[in-house]
Amino acid sequence: MPSSKVDAPSTGGASPGAAGDTGPDSGKLSLLALIGLVVGSMIGGGVFSLPQNIAASAAAGPIIIGWIITGIGMICLAFVYQFLANRKPELDNGVYAYARAGFGDYMGFNSAWGYWLSALIGNVGYLVLLMSTIGKFLPIFEGGNTLPAIIVASVLLWLNHLLIIKGIQTATLINTITTIAKIVPIFAFIAIAAFGFHYDLFVFDFWGEQSGLGSIVDQTRNMMLVTVWVFIGIEGASIYSKRARNRKDVGTATIVGFIFVLAVLVLVNLLSLGIMQRAEIAELPDASMGDVLAEIVGPWGVWFVSIAVIISVLGALLAWILLCGETMQIPGTDGTMPSFFGRLNENDAPANALLVTNIVTQVVLLATMLSSNVYYVMATFSAALILVPYLLSALYALLVTSRGETYTGDMARGRAKDLTVSIIATLYGFWLIYAAGLGNLALATLLYLPGIIVYIWAKKENGQRPYLKPFEYIILAVLVLGAAYAVYGLSNGAISLL
Repeated sequence: MPSSKVDAPSTGGASPGAAGDTGPDSGKLSLLALIGLVVGSMIGGGVFSLPQNIAASAAAGPIIIGWIITGIGMICLAFVYQFLANRKPELDNGVYAYARAGFGDYMGFNSAWGYWLSALIGNVGYLVLLMSTIGKFLPIFEGGNTLPAIIVASVLLWLNHLLIIKGIQTATLINTITTIAKIVPIFAFIAIAAFGFHYDLFVFDFWGEQSGLGSIVDQTRNMMLVTVWVFIGIEGASIYSKRARNRKDVGTATIVGFIFVLAVLVLVNLLSLGIMQRAEIAELPDASMGDVLAEIVGPWGVWFVSIAVIISVLGALLAWILLCGETMQIPGTDGTMPSFFGRLNENDAPANALLVTNIVTQVVLLATMLSSNVYYVMATFSAALILVPYLLSALYALLVTSRGETYTGDMARGRAKDLTVSIIATLYGFWLIYAAGLGNLALATLLYLPGIIVYIWAKKENGQRPYLKPFEYIILAVLVLGAAYAVYGLSNGAISLL
């Protein structure tokens, strides 16, 4: 989908640069703007396709277990980003900076690289979902990856690019507005579904024993990448930490945004299972929330949700293109990425990083014409790529708390709580690696591996040799083996991109 200073315009405040707003905090991100980025990043297209995506993998019982695991794991990860933002204020762009501080330049690079790839692939998924939704009414866009759909999606991609390079604050204002606009129809769905809920449908084949979905453990594991996909963006405020008016707002925005989104996602998912049978939901097309709503209110439900999808995806796309640029820009200022990526334009936007991001996004978007079930493939692949950055953040928090770093003087309190949170977040990170499966992990290494070329470019640019430390060669060897396995699996059909 990847962290103190001036205020992005909020719904009630003056715009940066307005008369009387010329202090040192002019143009920085307010708490409202940060919450908007977190919520706007997480509530994109995923929530609207959530009923079908999860119903295809698990029955109601395992789904509840999965949400409990996800809720505990993700809230601990959210707390990790919260206390690290407060205790390590010198580390900007959390996902990258925490990995680099804890495990060195190459791991920091890989965290930024993986997060960036995850975000831009997620953007492709958003664009395909948007076109697929429009395709319900205009057949030339059906599926989201026809030639007309790709052309329109490409235009939208570059319009977003032009908007962002005009300035971060303008883009975050639009994101805040679209976040509010897309929450309203989701609340409407929850209210209507609550009245139309049928308990007998919800408990039918509660553990999936009659559906051939596998064991409870398998069903729970199989839904995990979907839950990761819909929560990508939880770290959004930490990515923008250097642009925050108040450093403490970063942690507050992360926790508030997470709790809000968790409640929304669980309600949408579980209420849907009381409207239609799980097997029927599993066969629905993208943006399946609309079809579930139509079961209660009739055909206008599809229209209603489709409009919400369009608003939501456009807002989330804007937020995620922003995150892509920030993720590459910060490492470009300290020598971990080539300096080309670190340059800002006259509007303080990471123009070079955004240009490269959107060129690569365009290439991947064109490649989707060769695939089927594109949205689900992009969602799961994006989730698999982000697992390493999440795990490294949790491991760094574990290092900080176990060593007692910053837990002295006025900041001595809270170490036991933070250590417990870090342990749970780390265990959750390893569980997600297991849940992703060997095939998805191998495909992820196939995209991580080429990053070594960019990393060596940055090291050469800064006159640093040797390029890798001894233990980093081990990491590189793991990536080479994983990529080789991926190529072998793709060649014999054991691994598929479809």
